[in-house]
Amino acid sequence: QVQLVESGGGLVQAGGSLRLSCAASGRTFSSYAMGWFRQAPGKEREIVAAILRSAGRTYYADAVKGRFTISRDNAKNAVYLQMNNLKPEDTAVYYCAADQNPTTVVKTSGPLYDYWGQGTQVTVSS
Repeated sequence: QVQLVESGGGLVQAGGSLRLSCAASGRTFSSYAMGWFRQAPGKEREIVAAILRSAGRTYYADAVKGRFTISRDNAKNAVYLQMNNLKPEDTAVYYCAADQNPTTVVKTSGPLYDYWGQGTQVTVSS
């Protein structure tokens, strides 16, 4: 069992930056692939970024490429999402997710992830 706790959300003006953190419990964090998803009001949940176990392979949604960076620190059982040049359309609840059966291909579908955090709100004002 893995517990995930997100932090770092908040209100920021367009063009600003935020860094989301996800702290994971458990001794096998390094074996999981991790993902960040988001859900805006009235919209479906969508993947933002994902990272494999060794951090050597990452995925970014087209909407955030060049602005967001996902990283992980296996020694600290943590995964991060650095968000720069934020836009109003980035406003959403952001969720951290863990895939306990990763392959060599990054998974981009939410149902393929096994554990989820409670979410953190990110609001970008124009």
